[in-house]
Amino acid sequence: MGRNMLEQRIAEAQHVIERSKDAVAKGNMRQKYHFMPQVGWLNDPNGLIYYQNKYHLFYQFNPYDAYWGAMHWGHAISDDMVHWEHLPVALAPSEPYDDHERGGCFSGSAIEHDNKLYLMYTGTWKEGESFRQSQCIAYSEDGINFTKYEGNPVIPTPPEGYDTANFRDPKVWKHEDCYYMVLGGKKDNLAQALLYRSRDMLTWEFFNVLAESRGELGYMWECPDFYQVGDKYVLMFSPMGVYERTAVYLVGDMNYRTGKFTYSTIGEMDWGFDFYAPQSFVDDKNRRILIAWANAWDWMHWWKDWGPTFKEGWCGFFSIPRKVKLYKDGTLQFEPIKEMELLRGIGYNRDGFFIDKEPYLIPTVNGNTYELKLSINLERTTANRLILMLRSDGIRHTKVIINLKEQMLYTDRNNSDGWSKGVTKSPLLMRDDKVMDIHMFVDQSSIELFTDEYRTNHSINVFASESQDQNYIQGVEGGVYINQIETWELKTVM
Repeated sequence: MGRNMLEQRIAEAQHVIERSKDAVAKGNMRQKYHFMPQVGWLNDPNGLIYYQNKYHLFYQFNPYDAYWGAMHWGHAISDDMVHWEHLPVALAPSEPYDDHERGGCFSGSAIEHDNKLYLMYTGTWKEGESFRQSQCIAYSEDGINFTKYEGNPVIPTPPEGYDTANFRDPKVWKHEDCYYMVLGGKKDNLAQALLYRSRDMLTWEFFNVLAESRGELGYMWECPDFYQVGDKYVLMFSPMGVYERTAVYLVGDMNYRTGKFTYSTIGEMDWGFDFYAPQSFVDDKNRRILIAWANAWDWMHWWKDWGPTFKEGWCGFFSIPRKVKLYKDGTLQFEPIKEMELLRGIGYNRDGFFIDKEPYLIPTVNGNTYELKLSINLERTTANRLILMLRSDGIRHTKVIINLKEQMLYTDRNNSDGWSKGVTKSPLLMRDDKVMDIHMFVDQSSIELFTDEYRTNHSINVFASESQDQNYIQGVEGGVYINQIETWELKTVM
């Protein structure tokens, strides 16, 4: 098939996009500043990289339907990770190793090699009654038009004894004079992160099991990522078979001589329902940045066909970009990038006041699309609970419940929109008993909440109507003292 078939498949996809994008853009549930596809279905972020003075974002994409299907790689570029320009589809199913309506070009990563942009991805196809997955390469000199390597697949099968249908999502990096790749694998119904290495990016050898689950971390790790932060190493992944844990990180040490990672810290990247398959990269400022799919697979059955957006011809968007930092106790912080401030419009600021019995209306220009920073004085607060009533019209609303007595945080969307379900919960660290800071981003169809110095985060999708534009703060069984509240209108960029 070769290059001609790839070009034909990309041209077909682009025709569908151009034909439908203007109508899809009018959808009521479309986000204002979160990245999303012009049409169709989006899931995992892929191939994040700073290349030729641009941020490149690739993503799992089905341009033909608002549901998951044959996977393509969508592509966009940016100067600031806030304003994105859509480019033509980068990869489409076109070869025997990646051409199937329930398979395609699955997730992967990007790296610069020999002055070219290389994409490493999983090719998935059906063989008999089962699927097979292998690792493949595509490359580009201009960062836009890609050619699939004629020697694909470069890793045709997993090591002996591993499940050939669960061998995917390569993340590639360079250390000293070697290229390394971590893959998700499954053996004896347990998850493993498999480490490969190469001298030339084309010929790969299995090196070691980087890390593995003994059952406590599920039967498959999707979209593994491995990197260094400070003097420590991090392995992060989305585990399958661990109830509602959607994105886990491990912090520890790496021995490149043996290819073994040993960890001492386990943490949650996000406690919400809607944060999955995060991928990271190092930007031009030497920051470790990550972006995740703002959805997840494990609770799929709770939804009515993934939410109402499919009726508008699209489904899926990404989290706001977050900077990864190593905290002093060995845990990780995930802080919204400073570039998000580029979206700020009209702002409001108030210092030093007490909220008693009556709910306090959070001042916003548009209660559906805003940023909030809130500092609570715990020494002067008498309430046992603090409630944020978000996206409310007086009947429907989403609750954030901060239980100071139990030291727990909950988000409750059972009465959000007639569609969403579920309550998320997490412990609050509250190591400084004097102040609690909350940072929150609200968009048309999502809420992202950060607290505990960006170590305890909750991301949820809420498909509320335009009329649900009131937001309140209220104390329960006492009052709440606010050191400072700041809000900003956020501009529409998508």
